[in-house]
Amino acid sequence: MKKERLKIIPGIYLVLFKENDVLLLRRYNTGYEDGNYSLVGGHLDDNESYENAIIREAKEEAGIDLESKDIKALHVLHRNQDGNRIDIFFTASKWVGEPKTMEPEKCDDVSWFPIDNLPTNIIPFIKQALEKSKEKTLYSDFGF
Repeated sequence: MKKERLKIIPGIYLVLFKENDVLLLRRYNTGYEDGNYSLVGGHLDDNESYENAIIREAKEEAGIDLESKDIKALHVLHRNQDGNRIDIFFTASKWVGEPKTMEPEKCDDVSWFPIDNLPTNIIPFIKQALEKSKEKTLYSDFGF
């Protein structure tokens, strides 16, 4: 019996640091993890690279501008949650603009939190990716 090829759902997230703080957004009115903190992020559009997607999402969700030369991959998470997913977590050495809520219908808070004292209402796989990134671990999996 021939096995069917795995279909992967690609996701991207932005880990912004300001000194020892990390930027988090609280989800609101989305139907998924509402009331919990996450990162700027989302899915790729058709024919869009991971890098271009994170630049687009940063502008759409937090009102900040990123340039390709200032971003780098930080962590890769293979996640078995509502399908098979590969999430790439990027960081940026600099950006233009002050992060703010750009989609109030989906996000009701944008705040900086100490990386060593994350809120208790953070999405579990986001927390894992941040912890692994702090350890400089390039890859982890979640939900297997």
